[in-house]
Amino acid sequence: MFKDITIGQYIDGNSVIHKMDARVKILLAMLYIVLLFVIHSLKAYAFFGIFTAVLVVLSKVPVKYVIKGFKPMLYILIFTALINLFMTGGDTVLWQFPLWQGLKITKEGAVSAAQMVLRLVFLVVGTSLLTLTTTPLMLTDGIEKLLKPLNAVKVPSHEIAMMMTIAIRFIPTLSEETEKIIKAQMARGADFESGNILKRTKAMVPILVPLFISAFKRADDLAIAMDSRCYNSGKKRTRMKQMKMTWIDAAAAGVMAVFSVLIIAIQRF
Repeated sequence: MFKDITIGQYIDGNSVIHKMDARVKILLAMLYIVLLFVIHSLKAYAFFGIFTAVLVVLSKVPVKYVIKGFKPMLYILIFTALINLFMTGGDTVLWQFPLWQGLKITKEGAVSAAQMVLRLVFLVVGTSLLTLTTTPLMLTDGIEKLLKPLNAVKVPSHEIAMMMTIAIRFIPTLSEETEKIIKAQMARGADFESGNILKRTKAMVPILVPLFISAFKRADDLAIAMDSRCYNSGKKRTRMKQMKMTWIDAAAAGVMAVFSVLIIAIQRF
């Protein structure tokens, strides 16, 4: 399951989305998320799905990577759907549990469950496309450039950007490490599947302890490597690759603006 996490991974490519400026991609991804939490109608979600599918095609990211990103979230999607399905009240009852009058499925609950599941699916796809088509270095530079105006109020934009990028970058690394620890413990006879919830929780201790030790060791190694290369965030730093906005970024911003107007119009009318 942990090896299927796609957030934080990068796939080399030469697509239109790969060529976009990291700053523009971050801003458009934020607008994408805002629009996702604004819409409520199923027609708007359908249009949103078509737009997301076009983005996946343009990115030239293999569909298997997109689908693989849903495996770790399968239980979250099911739990979210069930909570909204049974806990949302309404006037139109579709199904009533015979032994418990309070447990029922309403039309409003079904619509709410569908909306929440679609919202989570699009959220995963959108954020995954950002990291799959942008290198960690470009993400760091993009976040730092966007936060640079905050330097006037003594906000360390470079340090914040570096911490955020390192955290995203090490998600797949720690996931792979967790998978190795689980397999090693199972080879020694550990059982993580049988028993009640309390027993399964206690069985996670042999996984968490070596995982935390490995994470701290990786952090220490990274700090030593940065220090040995005379890394100093306080000095003015130069970059091998300078970010430049091109006509692709202007076109992408225009397309996103048109999409925003259309999605709001569909939502309202």
